[in-house]
Amino acid sequence: MNNLEETIFKIILHGGNGRSSAMEAIAAAKQGDFELAKEKLQEAGKELNEAHHVQTSLIQGEIRGEKSEVSLLMVHAQDHLMNAMTMKDLAGEFVDLYEAVKLSGGVKL
Repeated sequence: MNNLEETIFKIILHGGNGRSSAMEAIAAAKQGDFELAKEKLQEAGKELNEAHHVQTSLIQGEIRGEKSEVSLLMVHAQDHLMNAMTMKDLAGEFVDLYEAVKLSGGVKL
């Protein structure tokens, strides 16, 4: 495995970890554990931030003239990261919604 592939796999790894933490946040909020849900959202943010730093290093390299081959693996990593970032944003909304419903004495979910 070459250095570029290792870098791409870091994006996939951290993106996947971020997505998993976001899903865990939703599950915790659904159970009424909002403290855990918020911790999981923070974990997701840290993982996605790490993935974004790796992505940024690739972009900066390209700006310096270091061309990277656009492979199916690279496209997959970018897609994976984008979806994970979207999931983290949605998870935050779900956590807020579950908490608002609980505080209002609304229906049990």
